Amino acid sequence: MQQISTGDLFRSAIRDKTPLGLAAQGYIDQGELVPDDVVIGMVREYLPRVTAPGGYILDGFPRTVEQAERLSSFATIDAVICFDLADQVIVKRLSERRVCTQCGRIHSLPDLKDANVCPHCGGKLIQRADDNEATILHRLEVYHEQTEPLIAYYQRRGIIRRVNSDAPIPETYARLRNVLGLAES
Repeated sequence: MQQISTGDLFRSAIRDKTPLGLAAQGYIDQGELVPDDVVIGMVREYLPRVTAPGGYILDGFPRTVEQAERLSSFATIDAVICFDLADQVIVKRLSERRVCTQCGRIHSLPDLKDANVCPHCGGKLIQRADDNEATILHRLEVYHEQTEPLIAYYQRRGIIRRVNSDAPIPETYARLRNVLGLAES
């Protein structure tokens, strides 16, 4: 399967200074959702490029019921994963997130020997501008208001799969595989 992260698509567009990237920059920096028409157009344009035989995983989209309804007009969704985690844990984890400017890998401060150097490639680690507590709290407010209703929307369709995410990555991954009915790897 191919992962399609709308956040990665936007970061690429911002880095390349495309008109879409420049338009999205202001919304992202403030923790706001990028307008539906922009996101939906981007996803609709990107999906035909997917060549993975197992299909794709949409990461960060849809984020509103309107987006989900519009998505259903051009794509079939088999399952929706809801990673359950308390807000205070989300704030802590995102505040501790660091990204390598060279290889793009994401790391957590508690796992690092040197908070400035990527243990994978030796590149410089940075904290994303939107990974500060105030922006994260605002993003959570936006999530509860605009995105959380998606859970009920997809529950009515019988495709929601919930994963308790208050565990280390390997355990959460095992829980994810379990709810999807996938064999251990």
